[in-house]
Amino acid sequence: MILTGPAIAAAHASGEITIDPYDPARISPNAYDWRLGQTLHACKGHLDAAARTTTTEGPIPATGFVLRPGILYLGVTHERTGSETYAQFLNGNRTTGALGIWVHVSTPLGHQGHAIRWTLEIRAARPVRIYPLMTFGKVTFLHTFGTPASYQRHGLKYRASQGIETSRLYEELPGGRP
Repeated sequence: MILTGPAIAAAHASGEITIDPYDPARISPNAYDWRLGQTLHACKGHLDAAARTTTTEGPIPATGFVLRPGILYLGVTHERTGSETYAQFLNGNRTTGALGIWVHVSTPLGHQGHAIRWTLEIRAARPVRIYPLMTFGKVTFLHTFGTPASYQRHGLKYRASQGIETSRLYEELPGGRP
């Protein structure tokens, strides 16, 4: 079950949900509206699952940055979100989608016990200007069933994520190159 906006606010107030920074005005009927952070990485060249991805990093200027089609950008949420009690789903929203921006399509699940600033996969259908700290999507919180299984206790590779992370699939592939 998805928490309602008032349930998200109550769970945040009780400490069951982390949203930092938190603004009660960003609560919607069934989600919290998250913002784009202030940095982007543009992936360079051909991508190879068996090798570390090379990127160019830069701040998003206050005057905006134009996303170009055909380039994979990695961004980060401004907010750090998570919970030991609830799982999360992070998605873009209708307003960014209507601009031709695809955001975080492949990995929307935030595991129980993982409080992070999310790495975002961002693609543009057409050139489009984005701005730092603009509303970029929604995060929902879901009740889990069964014995709690905190992500932090599983020793998984992204558990210490603090910002933009490129793929680390190469760590799982025989002959992968860091």
